[in-house]
Amino acid sequence: MTAWKSTSDTLQRLRERQGRIFGLVLLALMTVVMALRLEGPLPAMRLALFDAWQVLMPRERLSGPVQIVAIDEAALKEFGQWPWPRTRLAGLLERIAAHQPLAVGLDIIMPEHDTSSPEAIAAALGPEQAALRDALKRLPSHDAVLGAAMRRVPIVLGTAGFDVPAAGTTGALRLWPVHVRGGDALAHVRRFPQALASLPALQAEAKGQALLSADLEKGVIRRVPLVGAIGDTLVPAMSMELLRVATDTSAVELVLDHNGVNNVAVGDLHVPVQTDGAVWVHFSRPAPGRYLSAFDLMRGNADATALQDKVVLVALTGLGLMDYKTNARGDFLPGVDVHAQLIESFFDGRFLQRPVWMQAAEMAVLIACGLLLIWLVPWLGPRFAPLPALAMMLALFGGSALLFSKAGMLFDAATLFCAVAVLFFSLFGSMLLAEARERLESERTLHAVRESAARVAGELDAARRIQMATLPAAATAFPGETRFALDALLEPAREVSGDLYDFFMLDGRRLFFLVGDVSGKGLPASLFMVVAKALSKSIALRAEDDVAAILSRANRELARENPEMLFVTGIAGVLDVDTGELALCNAGHDAPRRLLPDGSIEHLPGADGPPLCVIEDFDYPVQRYQMQPGECLCLTTDGITEAMNADGVLYGSERLDELLRAVSKRGTVTPAVVVQAVRENVRAHVGDADASDDLTLMVLQWKP
Repeated sequence: MTAWKSTSDTLQRLRERQGRIFGLVLLALMTVVMALRLEGPLPAMRLALFDAWQVLMPRERLSGPVQIVAIDEAALKEFGQWPWPRTRLAGLLERIAAHQPLAVGLDIIMPEHDTSSPEAIAAALGPEQAALRDALKRLPSHDAVLGAAMRRVPIVLGTAGFDVPAAGTTGALRLWPVHVRGGDALAHVRRFPQALASLPALQAEAKGQALLSADLEKGVIRRVPLVGAIGDTLVPAMSMELLRVATDTSAVELVLDHNGVNNVAVGDLHVPVQTDGAVWVHFSRPAPGRYLSAFDLMRGNADATALQDKVVLVALTGLGLMDYKTNARGDFLPGVDVHAQLIESFFDGRFLQRPVWMQAAEMAVLIACGLLLIWLVPWLGPRFAPLPALAMMLALFGGSALLFSKAGMLFDAATLFCAVAVLFFSLFGSMLLAEARERLESERTLHAVRESAARVAGELDAARRIQMATLPAAATAFPGETRFALDALLEPAREVSGDLYDFFMLDGRRLFFLVGDVSGKGLPASLFMVVAKALSKSIALRAEDDVAAILSRANRELARENPEMLFVTGIAGVLDVDTGELALCNAGHDAPRRLLPDGSIEHLPGADGPPLCVIEDFDYPVQRYQMQPGECLCLTTDGITEAMNADGVLYGSERLDELLRAVSKRGTVTPAVVVQAVRENVRAHVGDADASDDLTLMVLQWKP
């Protein structure tokens, strides 16, 4: 015994050591996966975490340097659907200029000439309208009017990058220089071969031109490039170009290091960016005050200082005219809102950052947490092992939230959570496996007992199936029969039942039926039930014409072969289905109930004789009744009236009578309706309590 215990202890220590070794291998593998960025679905989890922080901790608007002039539904309703004549857009710019903004960005691209311009209309006129055509040609074009208005306002035009050439795209744009320090920016930034831009004549009047494009990550805007490239020419984003024009700075500046783009600067403003020149946007809650309707501005309803010394963005916001975008908070807003929020965050000094070194920091945290788990989990044991893992996971998410709120750092707790969870469950599984091996001996001892129990359960289940198969099915027993209806139910309290019922035609007009309850429980009662049912049917079908003779002879046969001294209470009857004449014999059973057509309930007289197998030569008397058309005869066993709930309260005969009365008053009564109502009501009464006895019910209705 001592040698066996020593060997077992050695194996246990070896298993614990193997669990730690496997944990170390798993930790090293996960670290390599993070280093090589072979992350599978993990980026989606990371983005979901960062989006959650945006929802829980939105950026607070400390300043309002940006105003969006929205060409919204109100403006379109008042001044006509888009596209407007360029003269109307020029009028809008004149209104904006009167408020003395710092810079105006047009989030509108006009690559084609105005088709409502005088020269366009003149070109469509025929020779017979030469005078009108000449007069129209002498008028200034709408594009020229808009260009003149643009000269009086510091305008920044927008351009959209295209990955493939399309109608109207070009690679030649009028752009302002972007200064680069520290390397080749084109190797890192997002590049577009072609761009869709406004007419060259309009570009000539602008003070700047900027990139409007932003990449969507699964339909959501989270990052925006602050600088991109059209062909081989660098183009700043709308937000940076507007700040350049507003501050009268000569150029946007890119600063690179060995990893790529480090920051993008305008004057004294330096914005930290990702290596590809993109920036994570920290979104605020939706701010209706950020928008000013073009309708109010053009009608003179806007405050005189609404746009003064502000950066203005003019954009289409009418639904159906542009694509609304979903931001990281889940807000569905016009795309121009992203540029406005970027400029706001620049003024507020609120930048979201995920520096290059963040991944190395996350790997270091993973290694530290992993080593701590590998040491602690086997030492604490299965009971307390989850505590350090839970504490680590809470600390990871808490630290990520703290870094987000205080420093604007995007720390990927989601990936670390997955890695720590995998490592913990590996170690925990090793411990559980070791304990399972220790319990192997006791399980072997119990195995034989379980096998025996399973064998008995299987045999009982087979016995139940065989027993229930001997019961006739009311739905198929009498096909095409219209003179009567019958339904029956038997639900065993255990694997097998001691209750029985049977019904069959003795001839073309006589229906025999039987309901009984064997004393005792379990397999002996079920076997006696099968014998009693088979014997009664055999006697009834052989020669006997009278129900009393059938029951008396069955009593004698059963009493002769009854070593277990069991007895059976029961009711047998014969119904003349043509005349409704009913003959009943009661062998110590509960009195049946008559459900009369007027809704009343009548209990037939009580027991007329002793249970079967009590007095061997007893001659059972017959009770005769005339059933009324539509009347139902309800026969039950004591499993219904003695059904008990968890508080020990019996279902009772009175409750059954009340239910039958209620069913009778609902309208048309059928045996199936009665059986279903009783079954559901008894189940509702019993609730979660175990069944105390078999539940048997038969309902017979005469309907000539």
